Amino acid sequence: MSKRQDRQRFIRHYKETTGEKELDMRKVAQFAKEMGWEMPKPPSEIDMLAKLFTEAAHEERKYDKGTGQPYRVYHAIPVSGQPSLFAYIDIDEANRRQMHMSSNIRREQMVSDGLNLVLDLDHWNSINPAEEPIQIPMDLTLDIEIRKAAAADDDDETG
Repeated sequence: MSKRQDRQRFIRHYKETTGEKELDMRKVAQFAKEMGWEMPKPPSEIDMLAKLFTEAAHEERKYDKGTGQPYRVYHAIPVSGQPSLFAYIDIDEANRRQMHMSSNIRREQMVSDGLNLVLDLDHWNSINPAEEPIQIPMDLTLDIEIRKAAAADDDDETG
C-alpha cells in the first residue's frame, strides 16, 4: 500500500472515529500525530524558498500595451527528461515552441479538472436519483468572454 493510500485509509478511520462529515485536515493531522503517525520531514530552506518564488511567478501579471488586458508573466515548461519538474519562462521571451508547450500543459490541467468534475457529478447524480441532477456546462467560451468584458468594464470605470 502506498503512503497516499495509507493517508486515504486514515482519513476514513478519522471520519468513522469522530463522526465528522466536513473534514478540517489540520484536525485530521493532529489526530494522526496523537496516534503516533510518523510526521513528515519539513522541506529544506531552499525548497521552501523555491516554493515561494514559484508562487510569486504564478501571481505576477503585466498588462498588454494594446488591449490593456492582464496576462501571466511566467509560464511553466517541463525540464527535458524530467516531466514532473518545471522551469519557468517569461512570456515576453518565450519562443513559439515553449509557449505552445506551456499552453498545452495548462489546457491538459483544465481537461483533467473538467473530467474529474463530470465524473464526480455523474456519481452524485446516480446516488441521488430523487434530486434534480446537477449538470455543469463544460464549454467555458462564453464564461471567459463575459469575464474579459467585465475586466474591461472595470478598467474603464477605474481608469
